[in-house]
Amino acid sequence: MDPYRVIEVKQSIFEDNNQDAERLRQQMKEEKTFLINLMSSPGSGKTTMLTQLIPRLKDELKIGIMEADIDSDVDAETISHQGVKVIQLHTGGMCHLDADMTRQGVMELGTKELDLVILENVGNLVCPAEFDTGAAMNMMILSVPEGHDKPLKYPLVFTVCDTLIINKIDVLPYFDFDMDKVTEFARRRNPDIRIFPICAKTGEGMDELAAYLKERAQNLK
Repeated sequence: MDPYRVIEVKQSIFEDNNQDAERLRQQMKEEKTFLINLMSSPGSGKTTMLTQLIPRLKDELKIGIMEADIDSDVDAETISHQGVKVIQLHTGGMCHLDADMTRQGVMELGTKELDLVILENVGNLVCPAEFDTGAAMNMMILSVPEGHDKPLKYPLVFTVCDTLIINKIDVLPYFDFDMDKVTEFARRRNPDIRIFPICAKTGEGMDELAAYLKERAQNLK
């Protein structure tokens, strides 16, 4: 007789989360609210990018932002000056949000009158990619200083994302970053991924990204 039993729980956790995610996705679809899950490493420019994106969209779309962090309300404070609904989500030490945590945020934010909700996930290229949040779109930011090899090192996040934003293109001359290679590597993981080079500091490329997201959100109507 074996001295102990080994119970595989990871699959069960993911299965339960996936069911929760599908329910939330259906709820958002019925409300005609486009929910985006935004992922990236810390310091890649998620919040700065949002400060450029929001002014380009808020006259035509009603927007809500959910800022997720292990602690602090720095990002929510920044977004609060942009004239949109915003809440801060604290994960209690967890490095990601799952579907149930996202649902709690959606309930607190109040989404029935919103066209677009963006969840700024915890800064991390690993854990957030493993959990379906119930979003209609997964979007990620890769900044130039991080290097063009990240799709090879962190394949899952590039596989699950519909949209890749390459930020900080203003510093391309100072880094060994190959745009052709990062495009090739990302499309190995996801041939249909949409790629937008931007500079969140100057606004370069932001009009194209905003137009794309507006089209996606309005297609739910």
